[in-house]
Amino acid sequence: MRPSLLSVTSSLVLVCLVGWLLVTGRALLLPFVIALIVWYLINALSHGIQMIPLGPVRLPGWIAFPLALVSIFLAATFVFDMVAVNLTQLARDAPVYQQRLEEIFADLARMVSLSEPLELKDFLPDAIVPRMVTAGAGFVTTVAGSASLVFIYVLFLLLEQSTFDRKFAKLFTDPERAKAAFAIRSEINASILHYFGIKTAVSIVTGLLTSLILSLLGLPYAALFGFIAFLLNYIPTIGSLVSVIFPALLSLVYFDTLAPFAGILIGLGLIQFTIGNLIEPRLMGSSLNLSGIVILLSLAFWGAIWGVVGMVTCVPLTVLILIVCSKFETSRPIAILLSANGDIGEPVAAVSGAGKS
Repeated sequence: MRPSLLSVTSSLVLVCLVGWLLVTGRALLLPFVIALIVWYLINALSHGIQMIPLGPVRLPGWIAFPLALVSIFLAATFVFDMVAVNLTQLARDAPVYQQRLEEIFADLARMVSLSEPLELKDFLPDAIVPRMVTAGAGFVTTVAGSASLVFIYVLFLLLEQSTFDRKFAKLFTDPERAKAAFAIRSEINASILHYFGIKTAVSIVTGLLTSLILSLLGLPYAALFGFIAFLLNYIPTIGSLVSVIFPALLSLVYFDTLAPFAGILIGLGLIQFTIGNLIEPRLMGSSLNLSGIVILLSLAFWGAIWGVVGMVTCVPLTVLILIVCSKFETSRPIAILLSANGDIGEPVAAVSGAGKS
């Protein structure tokens, strides 16, 4: 009984220590995490380019890899420039929108015959609109400031990736254990690639459709809101809701009538409902095998630790934890609790302890 209690205590201390390191080391870890995501996307895109049939041949890796590298670099540059320009324009227009919002509150107070007029500061902090825009601009500036560090991390990951398999194999003295470890890594890679591939495709469609509807209705910053919808689509549950609320609220202060507001609310709501509840679940299937409540808890946990980056990566990180825990007898109960239906397969014998003799 005493060893069991000691084991539980040690595990709790280790979890607390890891959590403390994740929070205190955020400034150091976040650029590296972003670099890992970029590095992974480059390799995934390179693999996807090689899979495209060009008649009887396919592009070799030495051509597909530079194409993937250039494509992601150009896309990142375009997106960053677009967001920076739109946020600069929005910062200039923010006082006008706040004044318009205050006029709407005053009209509402007259309609309901209130003794005292409603003011924006009664519901929101003073100068909330400029402050929100300034916070958004600050986020972009922070990302730009860490871009050089992210670039250096990505560069070294690309230069050293040819040695990763050899180093990983040398971690194990038993060939069976090495084989089992490579199998676990392949399963993790396949699950994350499946998730990111489908999520990226539906997020691109969501962003394009959002920009199209907002452009047709004449709302400014359509490209910015399209990018926000693309990014927030990676955040489970709340991301799609927030991506509809932002442009709908702007339409209230930009247009003189409620018709555009209703059109944006209904149009973007239909897009999010159709893609998020009908199309994406069919494409994703049950491959992730994560409980819904676990996804919400994971979203809150990683969001509290790493902010937006944590929210975007919460599902892949939880999938990684589930797969690893499912391969060891001692941690299988954790994997069962994280899973949607408790079906996590059998542990790998070589990893679980078979072959000790």
